[in-house]
Amino acid sequence: MDLVPLLTIIHKEEEYKVKEVQKHKKCGKEIQYLVYWKGYRNKHDQLIAESGLPHAKEVIEDYWTRYSS
Repeated sequence: MDLVPLLTIIHKEEEYKVKEVQKHKKCGKEIQYLVYWKGYRNKHDQLIAESGLPHAKEVIEDYWTRYSS
């Protein structure tokens, strides 16, 4: 059974919360991140372009801090 998603309404659109970023890959000129969504199981993880994660800047910064260590 999946957990209930944690979402927020931002600018009249649903915004799901990113729990964590685990990996990244370069796709053309853009970076994509493997995103774990808060309130979802791992089967819902997705590769999302950075431009598609405007409200996850802090989580992305945390990822790069861990990645560069």
